[in-house]
This record gives sequence, structure tokens and C-alpha cells, in this order.
Amino acid sequence: MRLALAGRDALVVMPTGGGKSLCYQAPAVVRGGLTVVVSPLIALMKDQVDGLTRVGVPAVRLDSSMTPDEKADATQLIRSGEARLVFTSPERLVNTGVAQFLRDSGANAVAIDEAHCISHWGHDFRPEYRQMARLKEWFPGAAVQAYTATATERVRADIVQQLGIDDASVLVGNFDRPNLTFRVLPRVSPIAQVREVLDRHPGDAGIVYCLRRADVDDMTAQLKAAKYKAVGYHAGMSPDQRRKAQESFASEETDIVVATVAFGMGIDRSNVRFVVHAAMPKSIEHYQQETGRAGRDGLPSECVLLFSGADFITLKNITLKSAQEAGATQEYVASTIKHLDDMAKYARGAVCRHRALVEYFGQQLETHNCGACDICLGDTDEVPEAKVVAQKILSCVARVKESFGVTHVLDILKGANTEGVRSRGHDKLTTYGLLEDVPKNDLRDWIYQLVGQGALAVSEGEYPLLKLTPASWSVMKGEQSVRLIRLAQQKRRSKRDRDDAPVTTRERQQPGTLPAGADPELFERLRQVRRQVAAGLGVQPYLVFPDSVLAEFARGRPSTAARMRQVSGVGDRKLADFGETFLDAIRAHCGQAGLALDVDAPVQRGLVPAKPERKPSARRDKVFELFRGEANVDAVAAKIDVNRATAVDYLTEFIRAEKPASIFPWVPEEVCERVAAAAEQCGTARLKPAFLALNEEVPYDTIRIVFAFLDSRDGR
Repeated sequence: MRLALAGRDALVVMPTGGGKSLCYQAPAVVRGGLTVVVSPLIALMKDQVDGLTRVGVPAVRLDSSMTPDEKADATQLIRSGEARLVFTSPERLVNTGVAQFLRDSGANAVAIDEAHCISHWGHDFRPEYRQMARLKEWFPGAAVQAYTATATERVRADIVQQLGIDDASVLVGNFDRPNLTFRVLPRVSPIAQVREVLDRHPGDAGIVYCLRRADVDDMTAQLKAAKYKAVGYHAGMSPDQRRKAQESFASEETDIVVATVAFGMGIDRSNVRFVVHAAMPKSIEHYQQETGRAGRDGLPSECVLLFSGADFITLKNITLKSAQEAGATQEYVASTIKHLDDMAKYARGAVCRHRALVEYFGQQLETHNCGACDICLGDTDEVPEAKVVAQKILSCVARVKESFGVTHVLDILKGANTEGVRSRGHDKLTTYGLLEDVPKNDLRDWIYQLVGQGALAVSEGEYPLLKLTPASWSVMKGEQSVRLIRLAQQKRRSKRDRDDAPVTTRERQQPGTLPAGADPELFERLRQVRRQVAAGLGVQPYLVFPDSVLAEFARGRPSTAARMRQVSGVGDRKLADFGETFLDAIRAHCGQAGLALDVDAPVQRGLVPAKPERKPSARRDKVFELFRGEANVDAVAAKIDVNRATAVDYLTEFIRAEKPASIFPWVPEEVCERVAAAAEQCGTARLKPAFLALNEEVPYDTIRIVFAFLDSRDGR
């Protein structure tokens, strides 16, 4: 953010939900002038513009979905110099006169969202983004800042080179998301495994990603038949169908979306509690970005990948076919296959998932056990005698002379009495029935695990065949080991079990999403209130309050505006606009349920930390000394290098702590009298009634200062 304020070029890499948008939004407001934001999706632009205008930031967009009147209004705001941010697509910037218009309007900074799309080595390369190399030509003297959630060191270097910002500062945030629990499980029964995740999160929002459109349709139909409230989303649906599905999810009318990767980039819903991949993503970058849509509010959330080695084969064949049809370069094909291979290695890996992800992006994880992934939690078991099992599978492939696919080899190993096996005499093979006691789904997954480890291969073509590799012979000779995994045995422990017996996956209590002491029914009631408020305003619910704030309301159950204001995430504007509505709901629910109001935070921190008591500090001492000398707010803000709102916070704290005889050095006497009179009429619990009673002529900050003084005089 400091680099943006200083007008310097930069590349910023932060994980999804890490605050990238704030890095170009806040400087645009503070610095002034016009910032151009290049964004890939109309939905994403619209969400950001809605959120900014909601808090009073003049932002506009220029895109193909706007009406002539909307375009005229946006153009006028830009020409007049009032607009601080303008969002547009790379296509519009490249193919129309928009770049010239924005340059003539005084654009002094350009922010490129999803900047990984610039790089051939990125996971989502888009040719139109390559034209961003001309930004320095289009906007001479303007700072160029690129933002992405997913970029390896190679991709970062390519972005800097393509944009011609060789002197740019490259800032990389922490890729670890400790509030996410990662699980990679062998895909056995997709619908049953997806339902198991859904049942752990009743009433929560989540996304289920599928590989193909047909998979989306099938999964959605099965979930609906099982009475889950789910909608589908993929590129084969009509624009109107996609829009309705997206809007129903964003507005919290629907909580489960089954989708291809076409869904998600334009969604900014903060309270997604689970993301399920019913098939392997195309790259670790895709996986990081898609799982990053869970838990953006910092609350515990779950990410489950249902993996089969068949996914790698399927995606590889799709990639090769698409590349051939599109005439893609050999370099692009090699990069795409490398991404697939990296993702498959991650899924097959036996190391902590958090560690594997951060190390892929060039960072380190300090702890050896994250306590938040399937490896560290013990959700999977290693298969005993994995080498012997592998030798039996490989021997079977050798016995059929590498001329059959997975299904036929499975039938032989299981000892199936089928016409295909008998007619070829394969029931007479020494490998017939060797693994008849192994569940078929486990055995199928082990075959693909061997493929993933290079101990087996699958031929290309319409009917893929299992083939041996040099590593296959090394395993059969006992010269090379392999690792096979399966789901942990899910046994219930009885009271007679030893205390130190291992806890199984099904038994393990899933992390909750509410802080200790929070009332779940009140939380749900507040979510309903939020939906109603958001619908009335025509905005997404998270713009009212995120789940983390509602969770703290459900725990602390504030009864006054002053108590509500103490919750992190509740500012004066939101308190004035929404506070009374939520306070009414809290009071009503607690009255009906017999719950106490104004509950202090427990000593032991819950999932949503209580706001810590401010500790004495050198800065605080310095500020108090300045206020004792009757320094004004703006002078104090400049002296300690904070914004005015923070200086006002210090002043109200000073007034309550030191109880000065008067506040005339900061608020004129006649204004004090007017606010005090309004307080007599409206009380000091809420700011907005006083603001309205004063004909909206006295700023909220001034009212806060006077209220702090009145409270200090009353001993509150």
C-alpha cells in the first residue's frame, strides 16, 4: 500500500482473501486522481464497484453490460474528476478508445487484477492480457501494479518482464491459510463422500467443483433428490440461468453450488464454509485459488479433494486434444502437463498439505504438524505390505501382455466370473483372484496410485491400456518401494476401548464455526436479518456484516450501540445504518430465549477472538501528552502519522480515561451544547438519531467526542 501511495511499480502476490483489493482501493482514495483497475470478469467489477459506492467511494465501471445511461453517468464522473477508481476489462482497454479516454482523464495509476493471466507459465493464460505490456505506452508516468493470488517464482518473473516493470518491488504474502482444513481422499463414492461433507456443515455455504458439465448436472440432480438446496453452474447453461444461479448464491438464497471451474472468480461471498473438488483440478494454482474461496472471513472451513489417478489421465487427454485442435505451441502444452503432474503429486503426497502448498509457492511452514489436514489428522492409512500388493497388480498386467485396460485387470485380480475373463482363459492365470478380498474401489484407486508414481503407465487413445514401465520391473524385483494409501478405518470406540486408542475420522469432532458461548439460533436469526437488509439495499449480504461479526454478536449479544461498536468490523457508518436493526433482533431473541445480554469475552479465546484490551504503549502515552496540551485532532494525526479517524479514537479513549473538565479545545462550545441537547432527547447509545436530530450538520466524529465526554461525566 505504501508503494501504491508513493506511485511506484509493484507486483503483489497474496492468497485469495488476503486483502489485494484494499492495496489499490485505499491509495486511490487517499492519494486522489484516477486509478484504472483491469479486471477479467464483469461480475467481479460490479461487486467491487457496489461495495465501494456503498461506503462512499466514487467508483465506476466501463463494460459491455451497461446501459447507455449508465455509461453516460460513468463517463461524466470520470471526466469531472470525481471518480477515484474505474474498473474495465483488458479487452475493452485494448480494443476500444477507452485507454485514450482514461489517459486524457488523468489516470495516474493502473492496477491489474488476476495478473497471472499475463504469463504463458501461469495456470490461466489469456492472450488479451498479453496486451497489458503496452500499459506504460498508454499511460506514461502512471504507476503500474499487478495483483494475483497464485504465482510461482517463474510466473512472477514473467509478469514483471511482460509488463516492462523491471524495477518493480515484488511483494509476496503468506500463502498459508491456517483456518482451512485440507483433505485429499481417495474417490470411492463421489455422491456419498460429497454428502458426508455437506452433512458436517448443515446450513453453511459451499461449492462443489466437478470436472465436466455432465458431472455437474448429475451431482446437482442427486443432491436435489436427497433434499439438499443446490444449484448447478457451468458454461453450457444459458447466460440467464448462470446469472440466476450466481445471484442466488451471492444473496444467500442458495447455499450449495455445484459447478465447473467457470464458477467462482466473480464471487466475493466471505462465509463459504466448505469447498469440495469431486475431481482433481488442473493445477495447484487453480486448487489454491478455488479452495481460497472458503473461509475468507477467517473462520474455520474445510477443503476436500476426492482424488483418483484416473483424473490425471483424463485431464491429460483433454489437454492434448484441445491443444491439437487449437494449434497450441509445444511450450504451452508442456507447461500445462507440468501443472497437471504437480497437482497429481500433491494429491498423492504423504506430507502435510499446508506444507506442500506453501512450499510450492516458495515459502516454508514452521510447524511439522499443522493439525488441519488429512495427513496430520490421520484420515488416511498406509496400505500394509504395499510392495506385495503392487507386485500382484503389476504381475497381472504382465500376464495379460499389457493388452487390457483397468476394468479387465480389476476383474482378474478380483476373481470375477465374467464372459470376458473366461473367454480369454484369464481365469486360469496365476494372478486370478489374488486380491479378491480387496474392495473394488480401493483396488481401482491403487492402480491409479501406481500410475501416478510412475510404476505403471496408461496408453493414450480411445481405449487406454495399462503398460509396464522400467519402474514396474524394479518394483516386481523388489528393488523399488511404493506407497499406497486408503481411507482410515472408521470404527466407533466403545467405553471399553483403551484411552489411548486412535480416534477415527468419523468420530473426530469437526471444528465449529462459532466462538465458544455463541448461540447458534441467534446466529441464524441474524443471518436472516442480514439477508433482508441486503435485499432491501440491493447489495450482497457480506457488505452488511460478514459472518465473523454476526458470530461475535451471537456470543457477546450486545444490547447497546456502544457495546456493538466494540466488535471488530463494526464502524460508525455501519453502526448508524444497520445497528438498530440488529440490536432489535438480538434483544428480541434473547428475551424469548432467556439469554443474558452484554456478555464479556471469555478469558480463553474462542474462534473469533475477543477484541484485546489496549495495552499501554509509547504511542498512546505520546498521544495523551499531546491531548493534555490541548493539541487538535488533525495535528495529533499528523504528528503520529495516523488518519483522522484513528486520532479521534485516541481522543475518545483519552476523554474516558482522564475525564477532562471540558472538551472545548476539540469541539466548539456551541456545538457541544447542540450535541448535548440532542443526547438529552435521543440518548448516547446510538449515533444516528443524534446525527438526524442535528439535521445532519454535525459530523459523526464530533458526536462521538461529545458522547465520550458525556459518558465520562456520568461515570459510564
